[in-house]
Amino acid sequence: MDITYIYNKVYLAHPVVTTDSRQCPAGSMFFALKGERFNGNAYAAKAIESGCAVAVVDDATVAAALGDRAILVDDVLTTLQELAAEHRRHFRGPVLQITGTNGKTTTKELVAAVIAKRYNVLYTQGNLNNHIGVPLTLLRLRPEHNFAIIETGANHPGEIAALTKIVAPDFGLVTNVGRAHLAGFGSFDGVKRTKGELYDYLAAKVGAKVFVNGADAELMGMIEERFGSEKRGEKVVEYVRGGLQAGSGAQVAFWWEEGGRLGGETAEHTMGTEHTVRTRLVGAYNVNNLLAAATVGSYFGVKAADIDDALAKYTPSLGRSELKHTANNELIVDAYNANPTSMQVALENFVAMQHPHKMVILGDMRELGEDSAAEHRRVVEAVMTSDVERAWFVGTEFAKAVAEAGESSEKAEVTCLPDVTAAKAKIRDEGPKGALILIKGSNGTRLFELPEML
Repeated sequence: MDITYIYNKVYLAHPVVTTDSRQCPAGSMFFALKGERFNGNAYAAKAIESGCAVAVVDDATVAAALGDRAILVDDVLTTLQELAAEHRRHFRGPVLQITGTNGKTTTKELVAAVIAKRYNVLYTQGNLNNHIGVPLTLLRLRPEHNFAIIETGANHPGEIAALTKIVAPDFGLVTNVGRAHLAGFGSFDGVKRTKGELYDYLAAKVGAKVFVNGADAELMGMIEERFGSEKRGEKVVEYVRGGLQAGSGAQVAFWWEEGGRLGGETAEHTMGTEHTVRTRLVGAYNVNNLLAAATVGSYFGVKAADIDDALAKYTPSLGRSELKHTANNELIVDAYNANPTSMQVALENFVAMQHPHKMVILGDMRELGEDSAAEHRRVVEAVMTSDVERAWFVGTEFAKAVAEAGESSEKAEVTCLPDVTAAKAKIRDEGPKGALILIKGSNGTRLFELPEML
């Protein structure tokens, strides 16, 4: 069935979309997606019974059974993506697409908080940034929205290009490029090429612009390749950390306050005034995320005082750079994800913090392919040469790295644990007290289950 017909005759009449037969708002559209272990076609009838007005299916037998309550298509996922792209074409407000190796979700949240001071903004919820989450987000656009912020993620070449085609952004921001998902990308160059697919799209689009950290050599090299000196002034909005540089074109600068908390001054270049902001984030690595949000807000006319207020009030969640005080310890919870780049900056920030009793609980970094052993060994060595008193390494990759490291640290008491269950048992037996604890690992290690026990 033609996507234009589905959009005009079905979606506009039933603009709420679901892919879960357990969550079927009255009058909604159910998309029968398929996965390795499920087939949504099998739940289409249940979705109709639960309140959906229509089910989009790609099984002719199911369609025949549902009659006029079904829309039969060749592929449900493709239809979902095409419908989202069609809906996006009808949206007239600015669309900003954000991607990057690290910090993209936090940056998206910060940008949304700032932009919401002036606009009615729709933005990606949580980390729904893949081939399903992106179209579902776009289909939540309503007439009252006048700004959209869409986060996109990838772990294989070509994925950002495919998502960008659906999003059709007017503006783009790559937070950084680092060593993550190397098993899928093949190499760091593969990471750069894939993240750079957003730049490729925007370089060719008339009137489009890119926000970029002008102090990031990797990103600026990617910018130079695609925009050159001729397009750079027209298409690129730079920001820098540490101070405004004459002729840099930067909009905003940020400074780091020592002591492990973020704070500092934002300098609005176009306004000529400085503002002091104390944030609730922890970690020097978040400075660039704040910079990006302040830059985007300034570009779109958000008042300086409103930018300050949004950054100051933003509270991190989802296990990203959260500073928690418990009855027993201080925790830095960054347990949503981990890769060599994010692990390195997290450890560097942790080591710089002042505390008499430091401890780390680190979980395996996933999807590193043939680089996994070397990258885990680097982390172990960094911990063993630091001032950390206790180090718990969770997972088989870290266990091998610790064994290969041989001699233990002169200061750190090193323990290897097979999984989060073992970590919980050890906390129950000898829970630390009076410590500053960094908790970081890939989401699959489930270290986010530990803070409530510490």
